[in-house]
Amino acid sequence: MMAAMAGFTLNDTAIKHITETLPLYETLFLRSIATVMLLWMIGLAKGGLQLRLSRADTRILAWRTVGEILATVFFMTALMHMPIADLSAIMQSLPLAVTLAAAIWFGESIGWRRITAILIGFAGVMLIIRPGGEGFGIWSVLGVGAVLSVVLRDMVTRRFSRSVSSVAISFYAGLSILVVGAVMIPFDGWQNPTLAELAGITLAALAIIGGYLAVVMAMRVGEVGMVAPFRYTSLLWAVVMGYLVFGDLPDLWTLSGAALVIGSGVYAFYRERVLARLSLG
Repeated sequence: MMAAMAGFTLNDTAIKHITETLPLYETLFLRSIATVMLLWMIGLAKGGLQLRLSRADTRILAWRTVGEILATVFFMTALMHMPIADLSAIMQSLPLAVTLAAAIWFGESIGWRRITAILIGFAGVMLIIRPGGEGFGIWSVLGVGAVLSVVLRDMVTRRFSRSVSSVAISFYAGLSILVVGAVMIPFDGWQNPTLAELAGITLAALAIIGGYLAVVMAMRVGEVGMVAPFRYTSLLWAVVMGYLVFGDLPDLWTLSGAALVIGSGVYAFYRERVLARLSLG
């Protein structure tokens, strides 16, 4: 799981660095080409990529694609204008948001302890973005929008039938971002990439695929309640990479808010494990 978070953060760092000189949608378009090609090869190596979906799964895919596109556009736009560690700190609220959404959407039971943890976590997010403060802006709002969009994406993903493979879902996700990038290039502009920029885009594609594969292996082999909290190491990676590549360090308010979010998330995972053990007798 820590390797997966390192992969995702490396992707973000590479994209942020590349978009300093290359238009955002061109970068996403080129990365998506590499990502789709890699996923296609992975699918072939696994015996074939089954892309045909039932009508019900097609509707689910449509909603998931909406969440995927919004999450990517919101996150990447915010990433261009925010320190990577600050945006990562906001994204740490995602597990808490997913827990709350599952309770609302699927009727999953959550006790008062986890509800309290979720509220404290969201208070931590408010501490990070500080509405009305000097550091608050549209980019912080886009970061929160990215969290909500990922919640939509993850919630509808749970509705897919078991016949739909994870590689196929990821392939369609990469394809949707490729299409969005192609559509937006005329408005965002095109600049012939240098070899260094192409190398960076390839690195980003490899990093995001590596992160995907690592997180799938972690969730399939490890106990969820034990493995999931290691998602929060993405903030550590973001602080390290943000400092090494961009010279950015989060301020005390951001670190304090992140501590509240992470502490609340870890406690929520702990309570989930306790309740799971009690249900097993």
